[in-house]
Amino acid sequence: MGAESSEAGRTSAANDANRTKLVLVTGASGGIGSAVVSALDSAGYLVVATDREEPRASSDCVLTRSLSVDDPDEVDSIFAYVDRVCAARGAQLHGVVNVAGVLRSGRVLDTTAEDWNALFSVNAFGVFLVSKAAVALMRRQLPEDARNRRAVITVASNSAVVPRASMAAYAASKAAAAHFTKSLGLEAAEFGVRCNVVAPGTTRTPMVTNGWTDPSGEDDVIAGVPNDFKTGIPLGRIADPSDLAGVVSFLLSEYAQHMTMQELVVDGGAAQR
Repeated sequence: MGAESSEAGRTSAANDANRTKLVLVTGASGGIGSAVVSALDSAGYLVVATDREEPRASSDCVLTRSLSVDDPDEVDSIFAYVDRVCAARGAQLHGVVNVAGVLRSGRVLDTTAEDWNALFSVNAFGVFLVSKAAVALMRRQLPEDARNRRAVITVASNSAVVPRASMAAYAASKAAAAHFTKSLGLEAAEFGVRCNVVAPGTTRTPMVTNGWTDPSGEDDVIAGVPNDFKTGIPLGRIADPSDLAGVVSFLLSEYAQHMTMQELVVDGGAAQR
């Protein structure tokens, strides 16, 4: 009993210490985004959760704001807000998690210019705007003891790793975001900011499951679709949002402080790389 109380006390103290570490999450209302917010809140971070429609706060330590990541003025405004919150609470911007994204699938010959531009506007341009503003603020704050501890994390896709039929435009937008993030890592290392990518495969989120036209959708994904040259999932299930949230939490933690410019594929082996 005493050991359990001692362990609980240490966990509580660690969580309290993390409240001086602020993490901004975009796309926080979606399946992966909400799981990330919940995991970071549980780990004791101060979280600013954003989405096009302002998310609902899950605790007193989750601050919510609306944000269109592809609007430069809104991005400037949210980071001015983050700076004010940091000043008021004695906190530092510890990390940014780029989760906001849109999915439009279809054969290339059926893809419109509007489809292409909509995908790149959120999935790539939004990552550019948010990540640039984040690193700029981290550079201004730059506490000596935070070196190599702060991070930019972009949630991309395994479709950016291997070709996928009917996903060319989406995959290209995610590949752009992933490569930008890793290239930013080369420049941000000077300021002690690590930049990494998480590439999920099929994940149980409304964005994915709403696209299934029949009850066999999940089984087909797990088994693979030979006619589309798509391999199955060796581990035998699609990802849960918590699978991705755990990897994001790791990349934000001290255990990953010597990792940068890396892409972690979390897809049950579907990409086979």
